[in-house]
Amino acid sequence: MELSVSSSDGFRVTVTAHRRVLAARSRFFAEKLAGVGGRPGRPVAVEICECDDAEAYVEAVGLMYSGDPRRSLAGEDVDKVLGLLKVSVDIKFDDGILACLDYLEAIPWSEAEEEKVVSTLGKLQIQQVCEPIRGILQRVSVEPSTSVNTDSIYLGILDGVLQAKDKKARRDMKALIARLLREDVDQSNMHCNKIEISRETLYRLCHKCLDCLLQLLSEAANFGEGQGDRASLMGEVAREADNVQWLVDILINKRIADEFVAVWADQSELSTWHSKIPCMYRFEISRITAQLCIAIGRGQILVSKDTKISLLRTWLEALYEDFSWMKRACRVFDKKLIEDGLSATILTLPMAEQQEILLRWFDCFLSKGDNCPNIQRAFEVWWRRAFFRQFTGDQDLSQPQIVVSDEHT
Repeated sequence: MELSVSSSDGFRVTVTAHRRVLAARSRFFAEKLAGVGGRPGRPVAVEICECDDAEAYVEAVGLMYSGDPRRSLAGEDVDKVLGLLKVSVDIKFDDGILACLDYLEAIPWSEAEEEKVVSTLGKLQIQQVCEPIRGILQRVSVEPSTSVNTDSIYLGILDGVLQAKDKKARRDMKALIARLLREDVDQSNMHCNKIEISRETLYRLCHKCLDCLLQLLSEAANFGEGQGDRASLMGEVAREADNVQWLVDILINKRIADEFVAVWADQSELSTWHSKIPCMYRFEISRITAQLCIAIGRGQILVSKDTKISLLRTWLEALYEDFSWMKRACRVFDKKLIEDGLSATILTLPMAEQQEILLRWFDCFLSKGDNCPNIQRAFEVWWRRAFFRQFTGDQDLSQPQIVVSDEHT
């Protein structure tokens, strides 16, 4: 028999095949060829028109001649096998369907291929292959029992990173987990059923790190001669501060850092112990304050003026004192970014607080110079607000201001 296959774009191919083979392997061809007899010297002609992939039909016919279709697919790419699967379904080629499903279950997929596999298998409505399809999709599907425990899984992963012993592995995993969580935020509008780490889990870890940091600082402040390795203790302080920075970065990216600003502003005891430690050991803690001010200045964290005032009253002096060590010792340090964030945060406060903070900064800057954040921009804006563009707070803005003059033009 002659089989002609044409696609909607005009591509056409004709192959010669044995009707006995096609009828035996495909229920579609068995139905079409039943009772059809060819004339002597003229083979039966079958035509399939307007198909999506004419080449895949020809490949499927060739697969019918294989004694082991699954082995015949070895080395083929995923796209080709998905095309063969769709054609095998259309022509009811059961051995071809099972061979394609076995192939998809056995080989690894790239992320791009994964999307195609899931999409194609999700559209197949064939009762007899439901179990094989379900088995294949177990690679990417989350079982209900796993979903229930998702938060505990997240907690275990993040806590494991925070407690990691190897510095390089810890740093690499922090970068990886932070990137994956950022991708979750970026794709939140695309995956309505996406499972996210809960706010409660992140804040539980934050409080755990803060408690640990408080304990370490109190030990460091009371450290005496002959009590052990001071450098090791200070290394733990820096490590725990880095842990808090990492968690805060996650909170900021997920737009849920507002509560942490209040928590950090309320750390008066931690701030007191912080002041008793030499700057060279404690500057990583001030990076947390800088991190929050940058996010507030960018509008990534929305908190009340009272919370911002409390934050700066608790931690701003410490940031001034630690700034020179932050510049000197931080592997990644953007001086302008910190100064812009600090300036923007201060300028959102009432004028009385702006004045108090900026006059205090003025004295500090004249004394320390470049070892203090340069927030001249905020000082300039406050100056103009205070002396040039004075706005009286009790001025009635509910009515238009009309000036009456006796002069006539």
